[in-house]
Amino acid sequence: METLHWQWTLIIVSSLILFLVSPLAKTRDQFFKAVNNRKAPNTLVLTGSLIISWIFAKSITNAANLGLDFGIVGGVAYAGYYLSFAVAGLLIYQMRTKGGFESIHQFLSSKFGKGAMAIFSILIAIRLFNEVWSNTMVIGSYFGNTGSLPYYTAIIVFTVLTLAYAIKGGLSSSIFTDVIQMILFSVLLIVILWNVFSAEDFSAQTVVSSGTWSFELGLNLFFAAIIQSFSYPFHDPVLTDRAFISSPKVTRRSFILASILGALCIVLFSVIGIYAQSQGMKGQAAVEVGKAFGVIILLVINFIMITSAASTLDSTFSSFSKLLAVDLNMGIDLTFGRASMAAIAILGTLPVFLDAEILSATTISGTMVIGLTPVFVFWNMKVPKVSFYLSVICGLLFGFVLVFGLFPKALILTEGKYADLLWVNVWGILSCIILYIIPKWIKK
Repeated sequence: METLHWQWTLIIVSSLILFLVSPLAKTRDQFFKAVNNRKAPNTLVLTGSLIISWIFAKSITNAANLGLDFGIVGGVAYAGYYLSFAVAGLLIYQMRTKGGFESIHQFLSSKFGKGAMAIFSILIAIRLFNEVWSNTMVIGSYFGNTGSLPYYTAIIVFTVLTLAYAIKGGLSSSIFTDVIQMILFSVLLIVILWNVFSAEDFSAQTVVSSGTWSFELGLNLFFAAIIQSFSYPFHDPVLTDRAFISSPKVTRRSFILASILGALCIVLFSVIGIYAQSQGMKGQAAVEVGKAFGVIILLVINFIMITSAASTLDSTFSSFSKLLAVDLNMGIDLTFGRASMAAIAILGTLPVFLDAEILSATTISGTMVIGLTPVFVFWNMKVPKVSFYLSVICGLLFGFVLVFGLFPKALILTEGKYADLLWVNVWGILSCIILYIIPKWIKK
């Protein structure tokens, strides 16, 4: 019970401090664009914000569990998703400097029309909706068993406290608190790794030799992550919103740095799972390792989960309000922006009470949006409007095929876990690209 007492203290005190130090947004620029005193975020601030808003509670849990299952290969495989930053950074840099676009929505509506923008908006709204419950459920699991009163209480309290400081400052408070959360995350990660490497029989050598570099044991996921990185970032407004607030050069530099440092953080966090593997532990790697090292380390791991979940949650709230208010022009004033934050918080929390599947939130939506690959990779290519619909709908179909296990076994060319994920993405992306280009050939 002692631990639980401390966990509650951590959640409440840290959220209240963030609420007190968050800037109060008084203008639209402050609330939706994080522009303060006419200055946009610099490289350091933007890089930190990108990394911590993407290292969410769920991804840390996944990294540790993949380390437990596949050793270092699991960590590296999951880190493959961080190629997304470099891809988005370089492509959006070109879209801004050569194309003169000021947002993803402006690009889509000017090139493919209002219908394309509407479909895209629905895709990212679902993504943001997923983001809320999939992160708060991780927090809840540290306070009680799924479905218990402490579990639900923790989720509601945590969501309300995070919502409070997000409503206060919008994207400004989201980016400001991200920097604090990134520093905290780094310090806490060092504390955990220090303890893990101080244990007997565990060294860098154990980490390096902990996995097997084969498709069956992790590489399926690695290649799937690399392929998805060409579409994945574009359906995540938490990432793309941050690509339009600073100057193009600062943005490109920040995104490339975030790609390298974010991947490094994930690999380092998977070391916790590798330690769990070396000790023969079973279950949730981060929780088991925490228990093994005693109350202090368990609390440190808890605190890492809290900071990373809060940073993702506040970013989700600010992206959703910008989507409705700015991108879709539904209401420009700050009251509307704040009300839409409260709305996504309530709607996004409902699945918690409906027993939704936690891990499906990212992997599936990752496959469903592969149709965005040619749309952004060939952003400068002149194609008819129908190309967008053909590619995006094709991607969605492949996503559903994966979910319902309908993909023909003959087309899966490797063995082991995630083989279906890899090959659905390989054939899916090839199909999307062909369908995207066909109307251009026909028009000739």
